[in-house]
Amino acid sequence: MPTGTGLRQGAEPPVCGFRIGEKHAKSWGMSLTDPNIGENRPVIRQLDEGAVNRIAAGEVVERPASAVKELVENAIDAGARRITVEYSGGGKTLIRVHDDGCGLTADDLPLALSRHATSKIDGSDLLNIHTFGFRGEALPSLAAVGRLTITSRAEAEDGVEISVSGGRHSDIRPAACNTGTTVTLRDLFFATPARLKFLRTDRAEAQAIGDVVKRLAMAEPFTGFVLRDVSGDGAPREVFRADAEQGELFGALHNRLARVLGREFAENSLPIDAEREGLHLTGFAALPTYSRGSAVAQYLFVNGRPVRDKLLIGALRGAYSDFLSRDRHPAAALFLDCDPSLVDVNVHPAKSEVRFRDPGIARGLIVSALRHALAGAGHRASTTVAGATLGAMRPEPAGARVYQMDRPSAGARAASWSAQAPQFAETATPWGQVTEPAEPVARPDEETPDYPLGTARGQVHENYIIAQTATGIVLVDQHAAHERLVYEKLKAQMAESGVASQALLIPEIVELTASDSARLMEHGDDLARLGLVIEPFGGDAIAVRETPAVLGTVNARSMIMDVLDELADQMRSDTVQARIEAILSRVACHGSVRSGRRMRAEEMNALLREMEATPHSGQCNHGRPTYVELKLSDIERLFGRT
Repeated sequence: MPTGTGLRQGAEPPVCGFRIGEKHAKSWGMSLTDPNIGENRPVIRQLDEGAVNRIAAGEVVERPASAVKELVENAIDAGARRITVEYSGGGKTLIRVHDDGCGLTADDLPLALSRHATSKIDGSDLLNIHTFGFRGEALPSLAAVGRLTITSRAEAEDGVEISVSGGRHSDIRPAACNTGTTVTLRDLFFATPARLKFLRTDRAEAQAIGDVVKRLAMAEPFTGFVLRDVSGDGAPREVFRADAEQGELFGALHNRLARVLGREFAENSLPIDAEREGLHLTGFAALPTYSRGSAVAQYLFVNGRPVRDKLLIGALRGAYSDFLSRDRHPAAALFLDCDPSLVDVNVHPAKSEVRFRDPGIARGLIVSALRHALAGAGHRASTTVAGATLGAMRPEPAGARVYQMDRPSAGARAASWSAQAPQFAETATPWGQVTEPAEPVARPDEETPDYPLGTARGQVHENYIIAQTATGIVLVDQHAAHERLVYEKLKAQMAESGVASQALLIPEIVELTASDSARLMEHGDDLARLGLVIEPFGGDAIAVRETPAVLGTVNARSMIMDVLDELADQMRSDTVQARIEAILSRVACHGSVRSGRRMRAEEMNALLREMEATPHSGQCNHGRPTYVELKLSDIERLFGRT
C-alpha cells in the first residue's frame, strides 16, 4: 500500500465521490481533507449471472404469493382454460402450477429460463402490451432462489422436462404429460436464506396466495381455477374452486364475483358500464349500506391486470365520500380497459402499479360512473341490513312443527277487523285515563297502491314508522330518512344557484413556493365555483379575496394548505367541497324531523313517497340505513310458522 494514505492496515477505502462524516473518517484513521483519497478508487466489476438473477428475484419474488402470481399469469398468457395451484407449507416448501395452455417445446425450455427472454413482446414497442407478463424475468428469478422444474408438452410435440437448482440447469429429458405446462417450485429462497427470516407464518402466506389466486380469478371469469393445500400426509384440501363461467361478460363476471366475494356482494352491488375518451369502466360496486370497516373488499384492474394504484383507490373513495363516514370503506370490483398506449404498466417489476397518460380522465370516469350508478339505485338499501335485523330477533330453536292456520284472505281480514275493532267510548279506561281515538292509517280491506316502501300503518316510540308492503313490512327511521331528504334538497339548490361567497374585508396573503403557487392557480377557476376566490399577489404569494359564505369564519391559510396537500397527493382537491357538504349535512340534521315527534298518517306516507323519489335515500348522511325491509316469509319464520 502506498504510504501517506492514512488508512489503517486492512481497512477498506472510502467510496470515491462521496463525502464521509467525521466519525467514519476517524474510524478509518484519516482526516477529512486527505489529499490521497483518489488513489484507491473502487473497482467496477461485472456481476455474474447468478448474482444478477438473485437481485432481480428480490424485486419480482417478494414472498410465495409473488411466485404464484407470476406463474398463474404465465398460464393465462399461454391461453389456459383451467389452472390448478397447489402449495405446501404456505408455499415455502412447494408451489405447483398446472395449466392446459399451449405448452413449450424442447427448444423453448432453455430460452424460457434465460433473463429477458419472452414470447409476449418483440421489444420494438414497450407500450403496446396486451399480456400479463412481458419482462422475461419470472422464471429465471424463481430458478435463482429455489429448485425449479418445468414439465411441458406442446400440441403435436413430445413432452419434455428441465430442472434448475440454484441457477444450475439440468439436461432436457423426455416426460409423459398432457398438453400444457406444470411448473414445480420447491424450497423457495433456499439460495437466499436471509429472505426466509422475513416471511410470515405458513397460515399468513397461504392467505396471501389465496388472495392472489382470487384476484386473478376475478380478472378471468372464463378460466377455471382450483387452489389446493397439500401440506402434511393427509389428502389435499381444496381451498378455492371457481369453474369457468359461460354466457355474456357481465353475467359471467357477476357469477364469478359471487363465487369469489360471496353471494351477499353480488346481491348488493350495482353494475357499472361507462366510457370516456378511450377509457371503458365495467364491474360492480356495492351499495353504501354494504360497506366495510377496511379497504379489504376493493379490487381494481387495469386492462385485466390486478393493481393497487393510489389514483384509482382515491377515485373510489371520492365517489362514495358523500355517502360513507370516514371509518367506513366501499366494496367494489372495477375493471378499467383502454388502449395500452394510454397507460404505462412498466413502472415497477411487480407490475402492480400503473401510470396513466391523463390521470384526470381516469379519476373522473370512476367518480362520475359510480355516482351515476348510486343515484340510479334510488332508495335501495342492502339486504344485509334486513339479515342483521332478523339475526337479532332469531327465536329459540323450534321443536316439532306446530299446526298453524293458513294466511287469511282479504275478506277474512276485513271481517276480523270489524269484529275486533276497539270501541272508542268517551269513558275512562280501567287505568282512570281518557284515551283519544287513534287516527286510522288504513284498513286491511281498503285498496292500497303497491308502493316500494309500502303504506304507513303506524308509528312507534315517536321515531319509527311501520309500513306494510305487498310482501312484508318496512321499518323507517324517520329522522335519518328526513335528514337525507333535506340534505339532497340543499345540494340541489347549491348546484342550481352556485355557492355564495363572502368577500374578506382585508384579503389574506399566503406565501407559497413557486411550484405550489403555480399548481394552485391552475385550479383557480374550480375553486372560484366553490366560493374560494384567489389571485396572484406578486412573487410566489397568493391573495385569498373571498371564501364560501356557508363556512362562516375560516382560516384561509389552513384551507389553502389543505387544498395544496390534496393536489400534490391526488392531482385534484375536494377539500373545499367536502367542507361545504359537511356544513349542509349538519344543517340537514338540525332541520329534519326530530326523534320524538308524533307524525300524522299523511305525513308518514308523504315521507315514504319522497324517499322513493329521492336518490340515495336508503342511507343517511353518515352511511347508516334509513329503513329495514322484512319479508313476510322471514317474519313467519321468526314465529315458527314455516
